[in-house]
Amino acid sequence: MEKSKQQQVALIIGAGPAGLTAAYELMLKTDIKPIIFEASGEIGGISKTVNYKGNRIDIGGHRFFSKSDRVMNWWLNIMPLQGTQPSEGELPQSLFQPEEIKNDGPDPKKEDRVLLLRSRLSRIYFLHKFFNYPVSLNMQTIKNMGFTNTLRVMLSYLKARLFPIKPEKALEDLYVNRFGRYLYNLFFEFYTEKVWGIHPRNISPEWGAQRVKGISITAVLRHALTNLFHKKDTSIEQKHTETSLIEQFLYPKFGPGQMWETVADILIKKDIEVNLYHTVVALEIESDKIRNVTVLNEKTGQMKSYTGDYVFSTMPVKDLVKGLRGVEIPKDVQTIADGLPYRDFMTVGLLLNTLKTSNNPDTKNSKTGMPDNWIYIQDREVLVGRIQIFNNWSPYMVKDVNKVWIGLEYFVSEGDELWTKPDDKMIDFAKEELARIGMIDPVEVIDSTVIRVKKAYPAYFGMYDKFAKVRNYLSDFDNLFLIGRNGMHRYNNQDHSMLTAMVAVENIISGNTDKSNIWAVNAEETYHESK
Repeated sequence: MEKSKQQQVALIIGAGPAGLTAAYELMLKTDIKPIIFEASGEIGGISKTVNYKGNRIDIGGHRFFSKSDRVMNWWLNIMPLQGTQPSEGELPQSLFQPEEIKNDGPDPKKEDRVLLLRSRLSRIYFLHKFFNYPVSLNMQTIKNMGFTNTLRVMLSYLKARLFPIKPEKALEDLYVNRFGRYLYNLFFEFYTEKVWGIHPRNISPEWGAQRVKGISITAVLRHALTNLFHKKDTSIEQKHTETSLIEQFLYPKFGPGQMWETVADILIKKDIEVNLYHTVVALEIESDKIRNVTVLNEKTGQMKSYTGDYVFSTMPVKDLVKGLRGVEIPKDVQTIADGLPYRDFMTVGLLLNTLKTSNNPDTKNSKTGMPDNWIYIQDREVLVGRIQIFNNWSPYMVKDVNKVWIGLEYFVSEGDELWTKPDDKMIDFAKEELARIGMIDPVEVIDSTVIRVKKAYPAYFGMYDKFAKVRNYLSDFDNLFLIGRNGMHRYNNQDHSMLTAMVAVENIISGNTDKSNIWAVNAEETYHESK
């Protein structure tokens, strides 16, 4: 009993990849007791899987691939590759007993815990044609673009290489330097504004430095030549391949949420609390530490205060700052935090008998008519930004494998015209958009649903250029660790979010009080995802 009273406690805000990884690492490597608070009723954050009548939706698309061996091994320890035995680890083997189950059978989170090895194909719909993504330099691309456009792209790129914009003050400058002014105007300008709701000249180049690092026309040429003279890397690790150019990836049989539901299940079996519908409303500060966290139980309406030795936060930074108590927050810090912008997200799920393939020359996939995991819609005629074909992520995402299950993704802002459309109107709008570009016949739609996600993407405009002041202020609280996408207001992928949690736990174990190594994740070259 005495030992239990003295046990240290870590309060973890959020049950997404970062929060769950932090809890798992603490459980595995320390005697610190994690307690998790999740405001929603779901596990996985934006990496959750939504189950609609047995048809599963992946919010945003999640490839399980990382340049980090640590992350790849972590995933494979939780869920083994299909057809293999789980690796030897600290977890009891009884947790991993995959069984074949029907897709409309019991909840698979306690069964069939395996990763599938999936082929990757994504393309761009532009100029009413399909282009490989990233764009490949081949005869099909030249034919799609036309000789004149292709020549102008190359001449414009040569000019950008000879006379680059220095310094790069905006995302527009970065794109022009990487791809040339002509291709930027033709291709990147409109789509970027569609995604972010703001012109690229008003977005920080830091976003592009994270997301397009290593990709340029030169990189495309180099990749094409490499594939011409060298055998493709077909290993799972694909160490020498740019992340955007990988040929395959791992994927949980029933979608990304299955991974995080499995982690939560493991934690619960180890008597670790995972509290759903629990919203953190206040954090009490004492002597440069957060001592108590007040949590609202959304179901009962009751408030409860928890005392912790450490706090891991994945909640939006603006909400965290707003919840601080016991200290006078500098006015500029509060103003900057309040002004941090986000982009919200909507998915319209459509269940169809079939997709149209008359405008698509590649019909290798007999089930869907299209082999893509997702398609980027660069067309200026429609607002949809991307289409996922869930059958091609995993056939188990669809209740009836003879149907086609797709997700139309819209990048929106909470309260705008699309966000506030009633579900039935939004579904009609989505069907009309896809019919307009020739991808579906609306009469083939059998069922549909709409999912809205707030604060899906931390944005790099507004007050973001002053964010360092907020970061430095929060870093001074010794026992507070900002991790994950919203926790750091950084466009992290799930592997980056996991790594921030891992590094934070390592700092506690080693006694390192310098948190700069957490912020180095997805800032140093070894962590970058290129697009």
